[in-house]
Amino acid sequence: MGSVTTQDGTKIFYKDWGPRDGQAIVFHHGWPLSADDWDNQMLFFLGHGYRVIAHDRRGHGRSSQTATGHEMDTYAADVAALTDALDLQGAFHIGHSTGGGEVARYVARAKPGRVGKAVLVSAVPPIMVKSDANPGGLPIEAFDEMRAALAANRSQFFIEVPTGPFYGFNRPGAKVSQGLIDNWWRQGMMGAANAHYECIKAFSETDFNEDLAAIDVPVLVAHGTDDQIVPYADAGPLSAERLKDSTLKSYEGLPHGMLSTHPEVLNPDLLAFLQA
Repeated sequence: MGSVTTQDGTKIFYKDWGPRDGQAIVFHHGWPLSADDWDNQMLFFLGHGYRVIAHDRRGHGRSSQTATGHEMDTYAADVAALTDALDLQGAFHIGHSTGGGEVARYVARAKPGRVGKAVLVSAVPPIMVKSDANPGGLPIEAFDEMRAALAANRSQFFIEVPTGPFYGFNRPGAKVSQGLIDNWWRQGMMGAANAHYECIKAFSETDFNEDLAAIDVPVLVAHGTDDQIVPYADAGPLSAERLKDSTLKSYEGLPHGMLSTHPEVLNPDLLAFLQA
């Protein structure tokens, strides 16, 4: 574990496990979580000889709780500071949900040679909010409701999200994991309310179309068809269309948090893509 300090003085916490000369994988977490959300995948890839790295986004987890910078340009700049400090070359970047947006913005702007491949899992690109240009998106009122719920009682809101749509535990017959729910709440409450509030705008209103078009490394786009947070039809397939070199992997009936509910399905697929 360690931290890097960005140009504006923000300390970004990160974990760095495995051989320093091994192929590096950088994991980018979703809202409002932390590097801890990647425990399963980090242990899996560590067991396959990879160097695994995961950071807490600013305002999340153990990183600095800043007053500013809760938008995608700064998130990507923070990742660049981390990859520069560790001097990563040809790294693989895997992002979930908001972290997928962070990956798209970073990879599109990364220094030559820094990135080898990328993976977007249940990710927010191309853009979530509904508009004339994106008629299949979610109405802005949906995100306004999230902000209102967070401001009114963040702790309760952070119980309701994982108990319901995030992991699909609101579906008939779902196998509910109280541990996943409790860990989601724990990670969320470690972070700052202002960062989480402002990040809703970042993940819902940022347009990643130009980023996707600029990426020239192979990208796996993985998305569950029963994603209740980032609906499948307006996300995964559209991102795959806009990328130069993409593979779309659809998971029938799986939820937004499928990396945690079905790691035995996702992890081998991620490994296969990264080894190809």
